[in-house]
Amino acid sequence: MAANPNIYLVGPMGAGKTTIGRRIAEIKGMSFVDSDHEVEKRTGVDISFIFDMEGEAGFRKREREMIAELSDLPNTVMATGGGAVLESATRDLLSARGVVVYLETSLEQQISRTRKASNRPILEGSEDVEATLTRLMEERDPLYRSIADIVVPTGDQQARRLAREIVEQLEAIGTA
Repeated sequence: MAANPNIYLVGPMGAGKTTIGRRIAEIKGMSFVDSDHEVEKRTGVDISFIFDMEGEAGFRKREREMIAELSDLPNTVMATGGGAVLESATRDLLSARGVVVYLETSLEQQISRTRKASNRPILEGSEDVEATLTRLMEERDPLYRSIADIVVPTGDQQARRLAREIVEQLEAIGTA
């Protein structure tokens, strides 16, 4: 039996990529990885520290290299960071190596889900989180959509239900 195609979750911070990705992996009997967590694990420091020391460009380079490595793994569901789509090389890689699912979420949900997070370097020091998230969405939404095989609004659904819905959609388009 052939392995499942890899599944890559993209979307803004707070969309639930990690939580939903784990559920999809459970349902499909696949491995799960989170590219941001792997960067932290391999470097031994959190992403905020990398941003402080190397800037966003340094982090994006590490992220690109990590996604290239992880996307080579077979039978894997991967949650990517919210800004992973900024580099065309990363977008091309994700599109070529698997099925891309865009977890679309509202600004209100993002604000609610990121409000207490201390590991969001893009939001650290932002005097207007809503304005920052709005700007990021305007910049990134077209990039998410450009590589998405399916777009799934997250709404207020539970992660388990959303994961089942995504698996059903993937099966319907013949990719799972």
